[in-house]
Amino acid sequence: MGLALLLPLTGCDRRPAADPVRTEVQRMLDRRSAALLGHDEQAYAATGTRAQYTRLRALPLASFGYRVTTVRRTAAGATADTDLSYRVAGYDRAPVDTRRTLTLGRTADGHWYVTAERPAREAGQQLWDQGTVSAVRGARSLVLGTGGPAGLTGFARLADRAVPAVSGAWGTRWSRRVVVLVPESLAGMADLLGAPAADYKGIAAVTTGEAGGSGRAPADRVVVNPEAYALLGDAGKQIVLTHETTHVATRADTTAATPLWLSEGYADYVGYLGTGRTPAEAAPELARAVREGDEPRDLPGDKDFGFTSDPVKLARAYESGWLACRMIAEQWGAARLGAFYRAVGAHGTRPGAVEQALRTVLGTTPRAFTDRWHAYVTARLR
Repeated sequence: MGLALLLPLTGCDRRPAADPVRTEVQRMLDRRSAALLGHDEQAYAATGTRAQYTRLRALPLASFGYRVTTVRRTAAGATADTDLSYRVAGYDRAPVDTRRTLTLGRTADGHWYVTAERPAREAGQQLWDQGTVSAVRGARSLVLGTGGPAGLTGFARLADRAVPAVSGAWGTRWSRRVVVLVPESLAGMADLLGAPAADYKGIAAVTTGEAGGSGRAPADRVVVNPEAYALLGDAGKQIVLTHETTHVATRADTTAATPLWLSEGYADYVGYLGTGRTPAEAAPELARAVREGDEPRDLPGDKDFGFTSDPVKLARAYESGWLACRMIAEQWGAARLGAFYRAVGAHGTRPGAVEQALRTVLGTTPRAFTDRWHAYVTARLR
């Protein structure tokens, strides 16, 4: 009986043998990452192609490393699937995580080396996939692009203005620093976001939890569409960067419970502060609807904010959210607007979030709030 019990127990302790190839590849990539962080180009080149070293040289990295998940042998060598984790020094409170696929060769004496690297399937590009990264540091910003540093200084100047403007409205309990990515084209922007370029045509910039990454809040990036951004005047460019910086600041309090009319409306509210823009100037499509007796009776739903929506409908959605937030700030106070935003996000789930925050923070009901908003829109835009 003792032997019968012993056999299953010893069997439970068996573990599959470690894959020696995967272990060797992991060690090589660890050396490669250490060489990159240590600015040792010779050591980096000893692990394979040095093209990425040149492209990444200007990026200030606090950490950078691969975790090998799978190695598949091929006739020419192998292909490795990896999780890449990196952190930009001074800006990222947590690492950016993204998936990468590496093509590997093997020397005659059996050492693995990297011959090529690309984003994994369905993972967005990183900026260095598009060319050599240039970096311009502002007082409160880091602007990264692939077209050389000369064109990045203007972004840094505007981002440096945006940060204190956002802190003045939202408060200082956020990083108060922003990273701006400036690809060379709309197509480059779309590749960073892993989406079709048509989705962002006419959109000057977006904010993402991690461009091409997992979307966790600590590593927000403002990603610019240089083609649409170039069409804006100086004031418009500032409004855009302040709007997107607001998204960075509010990210921790923006949850599944937060409707887009509130998150986009609040970002526009902060973006337009101090610009002197009247409601009719800032909300021309909604003003046209009011003049034609076609103004909306209800606040826009999330689907109305889709970038592929009809441009007029999209503009009215943004303008409606902005005026809702502007109304709260005017009639309840700017501090209440911030408290309302935080209360909605704290609910965690969408059902009941706005209703509860309206009741506890603003002392009103959804129907009364909507009627009040409709009257406000009509009065300001007539």
